[in-house]
Amino acid sequence: MGIFDFVKSAGASIFGSSAEEKQAEADAQAKANYEAMMADRKAAVAQALRTAIEAHGFSTDGVDISFDPPDARVTLSGSVDTNETREKIILLVGNVEGVAQVDDQLTVENPEPEATFHTVVRGDTLSKIAKAVYGDPMKYPVIFEANKPMLKDPDLIYPGQVLRIPPA
Repeated sequence: MGIFDFVKSAGASIFGSSAEEKQAEADAQAKANYEAMMADRKAAVAQALRTAIEAHGFSTDGVDISFDPPDARVTLSGSVDTNETREKIILLVGNVEGVAQVDDQLTVENPEPEATFHTVVRGDTLSKIAKAVYGDPMKYPVIFEANKPMLKDPDLIYPGQVLRIPPA
């Protein structure tokens, strides 16, 4: 008589699924749950961005929005009418907390000269930016108008904000 040792997970399975099978099933279910949760999150972020764009008076008809959480990247695809609309939509999306990159794949139906972008640094004012870009600080309203409706007041800009600078 005595105690005999056996490998618990080896041998014939007469009690139903083995521990490995149960773990594999649990892992597969967890993966499916995670993928469903991420799909819901991506869709919710895309819808929130669409709502924000529309709240600023821009149509999102023909614009597809997708969000990639690991990279915090938003991809914009589809078609818009002008470069101004394209650039403002990019800025609206890019100046949202939690968005690190905007992948612009939008096409423009009526091309026009493109604006440049300026990232605001500490000490910047629209007048200072206008002087650097246009050589005249009194042209700050051009920058202000180019960034409406995102900007409500020419004195309310913040470091890290990206602004649209139209061509001279």
